[in-house]
Amino acid sequence: MMAHRGASKAAPANTLAAFRLARDMGAHAVELDVRQCASGELVVHHDPQIADGRIIIHLTKSQLPEHIPTLDEALDACGDMWVNVEVKNYYTEPDYDANDTRTLAVLDVLRRHVAAHGDVNRYLLSCFRRKTVDRAHAEWAALPTAWLTVNVSDAAALARDLRESGHAAVHPEVSRVTKELIDAFHAEGVRVNTWTCDDPARMRELIAWGIDGICTNVPDVALDVLRG
Repeated sequence: MMAHRGASKAAPANTLAAFRLARDMGAHAVELDVRQCASGELVVHHDPQIADGRIIIHLTKSQLPEHIPTLDEALDACGDMWVNVEVKNYYTEPDYDANDTRTLAVLDVLRRHVAAHGDVNRYLLSCFRRKTVDRAHAEWAALPTAWLTVNVSDAAALARDLRESGHAAVHPEVSRVTKELIDAFHAEGVRVNTWTCDDPARMRELIAWGIDGICTNVPDVALDVLRG
């Protein structure tokens, strides 16, 4: 069970408090979103702008609200949990990074953390931009990577493509997930982690189908479901 932006139903999303609470609840994993500010720091925030509308890429770290953590701070708060690091890099947004400079900076941070504890499999890098995921794998093949998507039009073809490209997982939106989709990816050795599910009945169905991971705003509820 993966805490979506931390335990975001009970604490402000993508904050140290949300990550620590997810850890205290017993979540297996955390998903968080990474952007970069004008002074170069990698920061954890979902939207390209903060609440007052100012754009993160146009602000220095000192100009950002104190509750927005750096990636280093967030990873430290996650402790021993597995972390899905989503690089925000969408072409319609003001911080779109066609050269994946931000992605390379994320990899540098993850390398430091892996050097400290020795387990590259504690992390996974994901993104909606396929070229970003491919670049990350090309730069660091040992780091698990996943492509985020809403629709999967041909599960078997995409599963083969992701396997051949060296990616560990696909992350489809929860309403599009079927047992047949999961089976198609598993046949190619590709894991399926879905987002975002807070409905216990749907969680039970996904678990029965063999889903690998469920991203949820309510990790405490999800863990109760998993325990039966």
